[in-house]
Amino acid sequence: MNWKNIDPFPVMGAWLDKSNAIPLDFSAANTALQKETYGHIDAFCNHVNQLLQDAGVPFGYGGYFENRIIYNVFDNFATPAEHRNIHLGIDVWGAEGTKVFCPLEGEIHSFRFNEGDGNYGPAIIVKHHVDGDTFFSLYGHLRRDDLTGLEVGQTIAKGSLLCHFGAPHENGKWPPHLHFQLIRDMEGWEGDYPGVCATKDEVHFRKNCPDPLSLIYKD
Repeated sequence: MNWKNIDPFPVMGAWLDKSNAIPLDFSAANTALQKETYGHIDAFCNHVNQLLQDAGVPFGYGGYFENRIIYNVFDNFATPAEHRNIHLGIDVWGAEGTKVFCPLEGEIHSFRFNEGDGNYGPAIIVKHHVDGDTFFSLYGHLRRDDLTGLEVGQTIAKGSLLCHFGAPHENGKWPPHLHFQLIRDMEGWEGDYPGVCATKDEVHFRKNCPDPLSLIYKD
């Protein structure tokens, strides 16, 4: 997807760059990340906070099509039929309550509280029309009260405050962060869409979920 001519508003309110954000690796290749850490929410929160504190920045980011190890503690990612471990969006990690903004004008497509540990918790999906192209942006792991007052079809202005990073008790038992994902075709989903896929489905989802980094980060 070509963003050169649309001048988006940064999702985090200001552009992430090397001065305020570091890439975080939650892949199976990161041998420093142990199950004793990511398998316990308090330890995982402390781990993320320590990484940001050591770097002297408020945000961590990354994860687009990352093969992650952190899903193996949740039953909804590993079933007898398949193991889902490929992350389809970008995560921005930071402080609980961090504000999130809509990058382009759109309308509320759907929203839902997705229950269960490892799930999105509150999620909002916005439909956009740009230069004859229709696509969707998904925001997951939010505050539950971000869903209050929303209506399907409601207009969302470019640069308007949309939501906030939720706390672990409401965001699916994750350290506070935003899951941000672009979707070409919602394929009938409402208030939810896969944010993690199995390796066998990677080709399909790579086509349907373009890289959203340019709406968050600038060199």
